Amino acid sequence: MIKYLKHDEVNTEKWDDCISNSFNGRIYAFSWYLDMVNENWEALVEDDYERVFPLTPGKKFGINYLFQPRFTQQLGVFSQSILSGETVQRFLNSIPRKFKFIDINLNSFNPLKSEEGKIKPWLNHELDLINSYEKIASNYSSNLKRNLKKAKKSPVTLVKNIKPENVIDLFKQNKGKDLDNLTEDDYELLRRMIYVMIYKRIVEVVGAYSEMNELCAGAFFVKENKKVIFYFSATNDYAREHAAMPLIIDSFISDNSHSHLTLDFEGSNDTNLARFYKSFGAKDLSYPHYECNKLNPVLKSMFELIKKFR
Repeated sequence: MIKYLKHDEVNTEKWDDCISNSFNGRIYAFSWYLDMVNENWEALVEDDYERVFPLTPGKKFGINYLFQPRFTQQLGVFSQSILSGETVQRFLNSIPRKFKFIDINLNSFNPLKSEEGKIKPWLNHELDLINSYEKIASNYSSNLKRNLKKAKKSPVTLVKNIKPENVIDLFKQNKGKDLDNLTEDDYELLRRMIYVMIYKRIVEVVGAYSEMNELCAGAFFVKENKKVIFYFSATNDYAREHAAMPLIIDSFISDNSHSHLTLDFEGSNDTNLARFYKSFGAKDLSYPHYECNKLNPVLKSMFELIKKFR
């Protein structure tokens, strides 16, 4: 039986045990993570927390809706046993009717065919690190191999355990200037999350420095269970000229090869980023984006406003 629970009704100890023991468990679904990205999160729970589904609600213009929180790529159904499309659909059917609009990502182990909602497969890329570095690197693209050869001859040096805010500031000063969907509150949330992960010892913060000892690239690698997420990164023009980001990723792969880990690049639907991730030999893997609009015809035009201002 699937039960709908409000935030204060969730047994977080049982919840986190379920996520830890799920075959498809992900860091985004732990209670502490959900508390940070959506403090009012709710839940669908089957039986005694055998399967769970986090609900991340919002409210705009008097309309209750579900959305995908910042820095949270995949949620959906988490289970200790393999999932069928019918089981996933049962959870979707159990979402309370008060949520008139749903715009969420499930996870790559949630097979789904829905007649009511709109399903789109979104792209992810993963690289298995179980082989030796030499074996993994042999599958790098020719262009990546050339760039790494150039990077290793450059004055770029890599440093671990740098301050997270330095990487975030580098992003804001470069790519962040062209983005209007990230606010100062979002950057502050990211900073706090990374410090929590440092406390939990599940993140590695790596920076690349120029010969002038200036940060030119940085990345957060988040480890959870048998997966490492390429969680967030930043570069400037100097880094791109000297292939600093390929060097950071290659160094991480070298350090973690021959391990039971999968490097999750967290996307992307962007063609250029997808090409970059695949240059490391990463394989395509999709996850369902689920959208369901139950608003009446008069209110359907508010859909884009809800997405924009949430």
